[in-house]
Order: sequence, then structure tokens, then C-alpha cells
Amino acid sequence: MPAPISIVIPTLNAGEALSETLPALMEGLHTELIRELIVTDGGSTDLTLEIADEAGAEIVTSAPSRGGQLRRGCAAAKAEWLLVLHADTVLQEGWAKEVAEHLATGQPAAFRLTFGAKGFWPAWVAGWANLRSRVFGLPYGDQGLLVPRRMYEKVGGYPNQPLMEDVALVRALPRVTLLNTRAVTSAERYARVGWLRRGARNLWTLTRYFLGADPEQLAQAYRR
Repeated sequence: MPAPISIVIPTLNAGEALSETLPALMEGLHTELIRELIVTDGGSTDLTLEIADEAGAEIVTSAPSRGGQLRRGCAAAKAEWLLVLHADTVLQEGWAKEVAEHLATGQPAAFRLTFGAKGFWPAWVAGWANLRSRVFGLPYGDQGLLVPRRMYEKVGGYPNQPLMEDVALVRALPRVTLLNTRAVTSAERYARVGWLRRGARNLWTLTRYFLGADPEQLAQAYRR
């Protein structure tokens, strides 16, 4: 039987991050969970593609748009399950065992968020994200997403939009289970802008999206 999981990672100048993310996936190879690794790139000019190629990844290239990149990457997947990870998300040791056990449920799942930084604000923001995921079934993309490929295709997959593509997909899926394994994601974006300011911006962006704002306009405002 072929291995059950295709891993899909969107990238854009993510060479440094991939050097930490990819080694954490090795236990999935050793336990015969991973069938293939797909890196869907939006025009990297650093060593991203070289690192992906050395790791044996199938590389899909397109214009930079996370929703579009993910849509094309998932379309290339052949396994029964998709495991979508951001390039700067490192799965905690032992993830393969819990994921293997979860596959029997046939339901989508995400990991518990942890930031690669210590202190009150990283813990508070991660705690809120995990609470939101548990209570509302609404994880973000930096928590990873494990979903049966047929279920993904049935709901239409990722929309080709530059922001909130993860929210759009999760809202279309059955309720997403929150696994015990942690996904450690980079704190760089928060540290650069400020934890409180970034958290408030994320919440405001989510609110505007729920109220019907155009994802293109939201993406422009989000990058300012």
C-alpha cells in the first residue's frame, strides 16, 4: 500500500525556514507515513528551490499567492491525505505517531500552536489561538492542516486568494480536531511588529473577512 500522506508546503524565499522544517518530517518517512513532499513556490530568489530539490521534493512554481500556491500544490498530490504546513512551522517530535492514529477517524485535524519564543506574549497569543481552535474549530494555517484529499476536493479546496485562504477552507470542512502534538512556528512576524499590535491586526482582519471584505484589499492592508 502506498504511504497515506502528501505533504504540501507553500514557499517564498523560505530557505532558512525549510532547513528546520524539513528535518522534523523525517520521522514520517521512517514510519512510512509520507508518500511525497510537494513544495509550491511563488518565485523564490534564495536557496529555497535548491533545498527542496535536495530533499527530494516535487516542485510546483507559480505566481506568489498563498491560496493559489496551495491550490496548485494540493492538485499535484497523489496520497489519500494532505498535510499542509507553512514553511516556518516545525512539528514537535512524536507527531507521526499521533497522526497515524488519527487517520482512522477520517476527519480533518490541526496541531496545537506554539511560537519559537518565550515570554508572556508568545504564550498568550498561542493560548488564544488554541482556544479559538478548540471552541470554534477555526485553526489558522500556521497550525498545519491534515485533511483527507477527497474531502478537500469535495469542498472545493483552497480558494485562489492571497489571504484568509486557510479560514475559507476550514469553514467549508467538517469540524477540525485539535491534536495534542504542537506545531512550533516562527515568532519573527510578531516580534517585528509587536505582539499586541499583530494580534489585534489579525483579529481585525478576521472580523473584516467574516463581514465580507475583499481578500485582495485585506492582503494589501495586512502588509502595510
